[in-house]
Amino acid sequence: MLHGRKIIVVMPAYRAEKTLAACYAAIPHDIVDDVLLVDDASDDATLAVAAKLGIHAVRHPANRGYGANQKTCYALALERGADIVVMLHPDYQYEPRLITAMAAMVASDVYDVVIGSLILGNTSIAGGMPRYKYVANRLLTFMQNVLLGSKLYEFHTGYRAFSRRVLETLPLAQNSDDFVFDNEMLVQALAFGMRIGEISCPTKYFPEASQINFRRSVVYGLGVLWTGVAYRLWTWKLASPRLFSPDAALRLKAGADSLTRAC
Repeated sequence: MLHGRKIIVVMPAYRAEKTLAACYAAIPHDIVDDVLLVDDASDDATLAVAAKLGIHAVRHPANRGYGANQKTCYALALERGADIVVMLHPDYQYEPRLITAMAAMVASDVYDVVIGSLILGNTSIAGGMPRYKYVANRLLTFMQNVLLGSKLYEFHTGYRAFSRRVLETLPLAQNSDDFVFDNEMLVQALAFGMRIGEISCPTKYFPEASQINFRRSVVYGLGVLWTGVAYRLWTWKLASPRLFSPDAALRLKAGADSLTRAC
């Protein structure tokens, strides 16, 4: 609990058995009220490790994708009464101790969304980020800032904190079930006038940390560019993408369907 706000950490997991315990241990449990893990049909012992650690976990009966995993994470967090939700990847690539700072920035009512930037602070290369990913990150971020009229330092980190209002307002059910979900969500936050803050976050790249391959990185990059173009067309009133629709039917509902309760 922080400033009277219930803080829930959600972990979208896939094959995280080797890193989950260390990542969980580094979470500041003195201010975190609950930790939820959604396993996207991993073929390893991720759920067994979660059970041993006492993490509340659910399992998708079939692999549905990174974006679909997040949709389940957020729906369950809303169901369990979260005021602030922090998404932390269980691969231990991000620094869990920053949860306190990120949640406080949301709890202060200064920001609705806070992202842990791998680029801000200039530690990404030292942390092992492949140079082609660094260059792609900078180019895509530059292009999106131009298309969106924003000034974010990066759009591509998977470490985020959200107020409950964000998760109840954005039409997240319309978003992709794949990796571009992250980018669509940030662009939606800008479209809906949410206040976004950034904090520098060191990163670690190592064999056990999850990474997408080059082909999927290209698909992600194209999706990012299309999201930016869709936003610009929407602001010019030349298109009405459902990504930016205020239709309540496109919002997440508390709870989640098609899940196997694991622990």
